[in-house]
Amino acid sequence: MKLYDELKWRGLIKDISSPDLIEKLNEGGLTFYIGTDPTGDSMHIGHFSSFLISKRLKEAGHHPILLVGGATGLIGDPKPTAERSMISKEEVEHNFSCLKKQAEEIFGFEVVNNYDWIQEINCIDFLRDYGKYFNINYMLDKDIVRRRLDTGITYTEFSYMLLQALDFLHLYENRDCVMQVAGQDQWGNITAGIDLIRKKTGKEAYGFTMPLLTKSDGTKFGKSEGGAIWLDRQKTTPYELYQFLINAEDDKVIDYLKFLTFLSVEEIEKLEKSCREEPEKRLAHQALAREVITFLHGEEAYQEALRISETLFQGNIDQLTGPEIEDAFKGLTPYQLKDEMSLVDLLVQVSICSSKREAREFIRTGSIHVNGKKIEDFDFQVTKNVAIEQKYIVIRRGKKKYFMALFS
Repeated sequence: MKLYDELKWRGLIKDISSPDLIEKLNEGGLTFYIGTDPTGDSMHIGHFSSFLISKRLKEAGHHPILLVGGATGLIGDPKPTAERSMISKEEVEHNFSCLKKQAEEIFGFEVVNNYDWIQEINCIDFLRDYGKYFNINYMLDKDIVRRRLDTGITYTEFSYMLLQALDFLHLYENRDCVMQVAGQDQWGNITAGIDLIRKKTGKEAYGFTMPLLTKSDGTKFGKSEGGAIWLDRQKTTPYELYQFLINAEDDKVIDYLKFLTFLSVEEIEKLEKSCREEPEKRLAHQALAREVITFLHGEEAYQEALRISETLFQGNIDQLTGPEIEDAFKGLTPYQLKDEMSLVDLLVQVSICSSKREAREFIRTGSIHVNGKKIEDFDFQVTKNVAIEQKYIVIRRGKKKYFMALFS
């Protein structure tokens, strides 16, 4: 299967600028770029879906450039519904440094910053050298602009298209970059760049877009939608990433395997068959978690996430280390213990139970576990001796509700 056919099979082609691009993709040898603005200090799973295309194309003989937009990040790409909040230059610089380091570590490709060339352009030169090539009617016809006309769009947002087109022209002239790749919401910006290159140089450039990674309800994965899954393991631990992937929606897991992994066509088709015929085994979900976590964080991180998950499923919390407990229960706000306390009092103190009577009832019915052990003694004392590493107390009420307390 040739590259273009595989990208289509994986669902990674939405629009292409020219039929000529199909053969050029198959032949290899194109220098291309893909970019993101530094609106945060880490990429998320949506970025991963898009940036992974760089590695696919590199393995097919193309040459990637990753652009982190220190200049365009100060402006803000128009959102479909409202203007983005402006962020300070200092925050953009910080975010750029973080994203550059992260992109280099994950993908190993060169990272450039469009602030390096845009900062040198004054307003008059910008209007004379670039603005005159853009017809207002042409810009108004772009989907993202058209969708904002009823609610209003600022001149700053309106100008974003010119800056991204300028990036493409700069990389075309200085790096022989002839193709831009992006998510489908960037189609208007890509074609603006292609048109600018044609008008300024008389030569042809190319672009294609990918469908956005979405949930079953059509919403995309990103930080603005809330609940972002970050690539930075300090923001989203390998265990949290494992839980997200292993619990992927059944009707989307094959799409995610195509988007987010390098498993072959044959391997994915085999997993798709398993989803239909033996869904209880969840082999596709397991493969998704294994492939993504190993690619991002390594085999050791995957094995650690798997061990935490299996240990919690078996209820053997006392077999976890302190750092593993912190990863597993990162979302909990722990109660700080200074001295030992009766379990009944602690259950009330941390609002697991509304009263001592209710606490005793939960204990009597076997609903309370401390560090994985069922407690049936009303007089049980929570001390450092029963804490994991003399620090961690994990309380489970029922099957899934967890609470944590820490000895200082």
